[in-house]
Amino acid sequence: MKLTFLGGYPPDLLAQTADAIRQGTLGPSLLRRYPEAHEARNDAALRDYVMTFKNQYLRSTPPLSHIGYDNRLHVIRNALGTHATISRVQGAKLKSRREIRIASLFRTMPEVFLRMIVVHELAHLRERDHDKAFYQLCRHMAPDYHQLEYELRAYLCWLEITGEALWT
Repeated sequence: MKLTFLGGYPPDLLAQTADAIRQGTLGPSLLRRYPEAHEARNDAALRDYVMTFKNQYLRSTPPLSHIGYDNRLHVIRNALGTHATISRVQGAKLKSRREIRIASLFRTMPEVFLRMIVVHELAHLRERDHDKAFYQLCRHMAPDYHQLEYELRAYLCWLEITGEALWT
């Protein structure tokens, strides 16, 4: 069984996750742990959610001109979220816009998974690369960041293999 989203994790953890998927226990376990989806279902609610974190942890970073769900982000082939800086020349000035787009899959997930991806994309406002400083910032905003990332990746493996979405 290929666990596409769990590359780089230790073999024993991969085996344990594969067994849980094979036995059909991973999905129900995640559903018991996180029974409900979040309420930020539209772009306006997502913007409020993201801005709460940005204002609390990253006040000095440049403003965000767009925050929203993106139906074009395909989780299996692309990304869970994106951050972009778009620069345009306006007269004699260079104008920059910063955007965060979250895959539409997150509209119906538990709040903890939305928090994980939001924290990840916000951390890119300050740290471009996935290096030690980046993950320290992620843990500063969400102390359980690594656990949430693993659980989200395990759920994505469950979804890819079984096709069974847990939250709607």
